[in-house]
Amino acid sequence: MPEILRVAVPVPLPQLFDYLAPRGALPQPGCRVLVPFGPGRQVGIVVGSAGDSELPRNKLKPVSAVLDAQPLLGTELLATLMWAARYYQHPLGAVLETALPVGLRQAKPLPLDGYRALTLSAEGRETAADTLRRGTRIRELFERLADGPLTYAALDLAIPRWRDSATALRQRGLIETIAIAVSQAVSEPVPAPPLNAAQDAAVTRVAAALDRFQAWLLEGVTGSGKTEVYLGLIERVLAQGRQALVLVPEIGLTPQTLRRFRDRFGHRVHALHSGLAEAERSRAWLAAARGEANVILGTRSAIFAPLPKLGLIAVDEEHDASYKQQDGFRYCARDLALVRARSLGIPVVLGSATPSLESLANAAAGRYERLELPLRAGSARPPQLRIVDARRTRLSHGLGPELLTALRATLARGEQALIFRNRRGYAPVLLCHDCGWHADCERCAKPMTLHRQRGRLVCHHCEAERRVPVQCPECGGTQLMPQGQGTERLEEALGELFPQTPIVRIDRETTRRRGALEALLDRLGPHQSGIYVGTQMLAKGHDLPNLTLVAILGVDEGLHSIDFRASERLGQLIIQVAGRAGRAEKPGSVLLQTHHPDHPLLTTLLRGGYRALAQSLLAERRAAELPPYAHLALLRAEAKDAIAPQEFLTACAEAAGNADGVALLGPLPAPMPLRAGMTRSQLLFSATERARLQAALPGWMELWRQLPTARRVRWSLDVDPVDLY
Repeated sequence: MPEILRVAVPVPLPQLFDYLAPRGALPQPGCRVLVPFGPGRQVGIVVGSAGDSELPRNKLKPVSAVLDAQPLLGTELLATLMWAARYYQHPLGAVLETALPVGLRQAKPLPLDGYRALTLSAEGRETAADTLRRGTRIRELFERLADGPLTYAALDLAIPRWRDSATALRQRGLIETIAIAVSQAVSEPVPAPPLNAAQDAAVTRVAAALDRFQAWLLEGVTGSGKTEVYLGLIERVLAQGRQALVLVPEIGLTPQTLRRFRDRFGHRVHALHSGLAEAERSRAWLAAARGEANVILGTRSAIFAPLPKLGLIAVDEEHDASYKQQDGFRYCARDLALVRARSLGIPVVLGSATPSLESLANAAAGRYERLELPLRAGSARPPQLRIVDARRTRLSHGLGPELLTALRATLARGEQALIFRNRRGYAPVLLCHDCGWHADCERCAKPMTLHRQRGRLVCHHCEAERRVPVQCPECGGTQLMPQGQGTERLEEALGELFPQTPIVRIDRETTRRRGALEALLDRLGPHQSGIYVGTQMLAKGHDLPNLTLVAILGVDEGLHSIDFRASERLGQLIIQVAGRAGRAEKPGSVLLQTHHPDHPLLTTLLRGGYRALAQSLLAERRAAELPPYAHLALLRAEAKDAIAPQEFLTACAEAAGNADGVALLGPLPAPMPLRAGMTRSQLLFSATERARLQAALPGWMELWRQLPTARRVRWSLDVDPVDLY
């Protein structure tokens, strides 16, 4: 019988560690164990067992404790994670730790089974509702609980933002949290609306192939009802007694999407994302592992949910860059969705109005089946896009006269408008009018953004902050002037121009608190006129039926980027933001304000739409041997010593030598050479065949770790990078 356990420990070392198994018990692969490591103890994951070890037996330490009777990571998920560790060249222990919720990375008892619910306490049952003020959410919550316990999921549907009310009632000792069995959590589903012909065809085609792996690219114009296709397919999957996983790109999209899914499937839907409390996230994760959570809806990290009966994966807005983790374990959730689906022999649906060039290339090559939703759902019509030439035009706070005229007309009709500016804060630069000094981040050598309401200068690269100076530190002058417009300044300017109009600003600053995004979206009723001011948080997923005008500012900033992906991202952003307009009965229009009205990207987009732009960009990428027609790995190094990163990368390039089929570019300073006080350089590897790059990387990584200069820098490898900045 094997007596030695191979354990992955979450440390930055690319190896497993051997431990003696406890007497009479051999934990299975995927179980957590507590092991001695260095001066302390670590929670590791059993990966396998063996009868002997390279180390002498008297050097091996015994496992301190076995934490799980059954594996938390099943066979398929553990195999996928081991594949990901190899592909992304990241230590297996760190990869497995990433897959677990924070609450399960510690040697603590597992949360109770079942669904969390609120119920009246003994004191609450003896308290009359009349003691609480009428018309308040607190009273409403108390009265609903008087009829019996309600799960958190049911409360999310019944009483938006109920948690503050629950806190108040809990402080008075009137309610308590309990766990109820799955069989007790019953809900009435909302009937599905009828599908249109294109939606029905998409559901029918995918449903006919639920028993095998197939990647489907669901390309539907904004407002075409892609979510109804996902819901229709999930109904088929649940009818087979299987589970479904749905990924969305941002936490901000999760609450409203969750509400829609729970309307259809009730308590069987669980959310899984980093915005949840640790215990809540652990419960959802474990419910998925037990097969109780029939539908998991989550962001990037939800791809690691343990789903033993998984029958379908859907990736909404598959083009979104947020599916790529940018630090630590740099995985892409969209790509891992394909890996998991292939290993399980199930379909995966990638949905977007603006598919990534990688997905379009895969569809063209026959690796993905294409599904199209060419029309908006219901009677909604596509919005009309129009370029507004800002040259030789007097702008009022960045808003041209044509745009302001359209805005006044929209409000006069009782409709809503969205002013889109993908830059938060008040102004991107604070400038001294007397001497030309401007406030730069000392750690990044980039301008700091003025946040006037907070009274702070903030670096949006490293999040460093400092007070707004009263006078210029260079000349002592007091003529400190904000330059440019952020969302905060636009909100202020629009308030002056339209003092009687409700204005709602939605960006990272205004949505920090839990539930803030939903509260802001609710501030304008479906028939009320008003103005939204927002960043890319408003670019996708939100359905605002009275929004008929979208004005996009700052287009020019994306037209001259050095990033080869910038044109693709700008085209996607314009189409996604434009898609917020005219999603119901009223027609919508979109104004693109620019100083470059004849730019090829804009003219192509207006004449042929996103598909024409994508075809043009794909031709450029093929000619330049860039993704998706090449495969990249980016080696980054940074240090406070300005010379060390370049020296390390030079040594890495020499160690790599001339690999067959792999080209090296650099080492070069990073496009942003200074960030958070660290000097940054990078070395790019490119290959037209993925296999050649993957064959070379493991050996190179071993050589690079042994370089003397490796100890003087912080370095990382990013396989399939989406951000070269």
